[in-house]
Amino acid sequence: MSSPAVARSSQGESQEADPRPRSRGRFWEVGGGGDRLERAAAESERWELLLRRGELLALGGHLKGALEAYAAALRRGAPVRPECLGTLVDCLVFNYRLRHGLGWSATPAEGAHPGAGGLLSCLGCRGILSEPVTVACGHSYCRRCLRRELRARCRLCRDRLPPAAAADAEGTSPRPPLLAAAIAASGFRTSVVLNHLAEKWFPGERERARAAGRLGELLHQGRYREALAAACEELRTEPSDLTLKIYRAESYAGLREFKAAIEDLNAVLFQLPNWPEVYFRKGKVLHDAGFLGDALQLFLQCLALDEDFAPAKLEVEKNEEIAEVTSETVKGSLNHARSAQAINSTDMPAREDCLKRVSSEPSLSVQEKGVLLKRKLSLLDQDVIVNEDGRNKLKRQGETPNEVCTFSLTYGDIPEELIDVSDFECSLCMRLFFEPVTTPCGHSFCKNCLERCLDHTPYCPLCKESLKEYLADRRYCVTQLLEDLIVKYLPDELSERKKIYDEETAELSHLTKNVPIFVCTMAYPTVPCPLHVFEPRYRLMIRRSIQTGTKQFGMCVSDTQNGFADYGCMLQIRNVHFLPDGRSVVDTVGGKRFRVLKRGMKDGYCTADIEYLEDVKVENEDEIENLRQLHNLVYSQACSWFQNLRDRFRSQILQHFGSMPGREENLQAIPNGPAWCWWLLAVLPVDPRYQLSVLSMKSLKERLTKIQHILTYFSRDQSK
Repeated sequence: MSSPAVARSSQGESQEADPRPRSRGRFWEVGGGGDRLERAAAESERWELLLRRGELLALGGHLKGALEAYAAALRRGAPVRPECLGTLVDCLVFNYRLRHGLGWSATPAEGAHPGAGGLLSCLGCRGILSEPVTVACGHSYCRRCLRRELRARCRLCRDRLPPAAAADAEGTSPRPPLLAAAIAASGFRTSVVLNHLAEKWFPGERERARAAGRLGELLHQGRYREALAAACEELRTEPSDLTLKIYRAESYAGLREFKAAIEDLNAVLFQLPNWPEVYFRKGKVLHDAGFLGDALQLFLQCLALDEDFAPAKLEVEKNEEIAEVTSETVKGSLNHARSAQAINSTDMPAREDCLKRVSSEPSLSVQEKGVLLKRKLSLLDQDVIVNEDGRNKLKRQGETPNEVCTFSLTYGDIPEELIDVSDFECSLCMRLFFEPVTTPCGHSFCKNCLERCLDHTPYCPLCKESLKEYLADRRYCVTQLLEDLIVKYLPDELSERKKIYDEETAELSHLTKNVPIFVCTMAYPTVPCPLHVFEPRYRLMIRRSIQTGTKQFGMCVSDTQNGFADYGCMLQIRNVHFLPDGRSVVDTVGGKRFRVLKRGMKDGYCTADIEYLEDVKVENEDEIENLRQLHNLVYSQACSWFQNLRDRFRSQILQHFGSMPGREENLQAIPNGPAWCWWLLAVLPVDPRYQLSVLSMKSLKERLTKIQHILTYFSRDQSK
């Protein structure tokens, strides 16, 4: 019998009993606690690299390589959590859309139904707007649709919706009601004008909205049988109402009658095949019925139509089929690894009924399930086969598509007797809406009218609700639906309204008549003039200067007799920084000088008819030479004065006005003369009346002489 030492040596656990050298090719047979830790660390580093590689490949759109990397990491025990698979899901959706020929347009998919109310249709459910809410981007939805759809972004422009609209998207309950329409959508106020139009043009819609609200409340309370009875009763009178069909499908799902729920959802999809929400709801029904693979396919279809549909993406990431196919350990806990291969099965583009649950075969072992799943994944490289008409086939026996759902379009165009221009009047200017905007409190105004009101107070002109956040956001997006209705039903009135607006804009754009005057301080050509604008009248004036495109206004000092001085300088707006409370910091620079011919007033601020000033040119050669010598002398004197200033004063001047401009070679090439003269006049501490007299001079020689006198006076003080 061999000794214990020899036995251990034969097993490769000790080398001391056998001093003979071993082959270097078998070093891995030598084991120990430290070696196991090193191997574990190396393995951990390896799968981390694999996961990183998979994520990078997914970001680059290389789906096959990404799946291989994720699968390799999972085989090494990588703990892949659902939230780590978002990039892979995005890649899946991207490939799915490419295979189905779907573009990435932000507008609703081609073929989307125009809606029951024509223009007055909800962007969510495509029905007539019920309690319409206009969100920040200017698009309108039914109030209940904002909560029911669990949307994070606007369907039309992809603008992010307020948190209240997507609050349920991250719900953690195992089975939240799909239609919680009756829950009050706090933060969303009904648009007063649109709601009035919907009730006036479609009087039966109010009762339908109430019925839908009652159904939503029953579903929210889990009273599915009562909700089913109520939905069926409503459908007897409104058989073409798609929203009621969705409510009934939710009732069936709550009662575990999944087949009936699917039939109703198929009927909706037949009529509106590009409605992402219905694909999501159908996927939820199949998920609850246990068909996880089919549910994954539908969630992917939902994301292909709307990549921002967060609940569908969440369902793909956490789908339980992943856990069942990877390993028996993961099978018991969904908080551990998810198989990227099973995720890939969601991208298998085929007819909805072709994908069968791998885990539904109880006789298969875990390894056999993996083989079967791999076979399914191989379909990814095959051509996509979809239904010929692009719609879900209806399964209810004895019914044709037309019998199942013929969406009611009996409303047609609105009768002329129901169209009243007074329904489209701004309550501030009492004229037809022009660029209508809707506040968070639900009231609509002309954009310019509302901005003028907010110049004075950050509250709604009608209900006095605070609009401080709305003012700070400064978006003022036009209410698209309201504008479209005016274009369609009131074209003549709109044309006349636009004509008036254009005339007013042209009047404001004139740079010699009715020029807006900011009465504040001295301004000089080429010299920066930063302004803090807080008075309502000047907020309006600055905004108009920007909107008209001139970006100019006059600056004058005040005058006790005439209101403002006879001479001033035009300012060119370079940049405006708006503060949250409506104030602004305006960066301007001086332009042309002017003389006031006539004074006026408009909307609280001063205006003037003006004529521009230019220096009189010197023609005589001797005079030109004398002017050049004077210019050089005064320039040197100015530089000497500036350099002899105290460091503190000099640094403050440089910080506020910038460096002193250089000497001009051609003195008469610029209408206002050398720029350094105006810079120096701005920094010299002299009386504004003296500065004004220099500003009004049309002779460069006289201006240089005046500046020379000032410099001589201050140079004497410096020498003392």
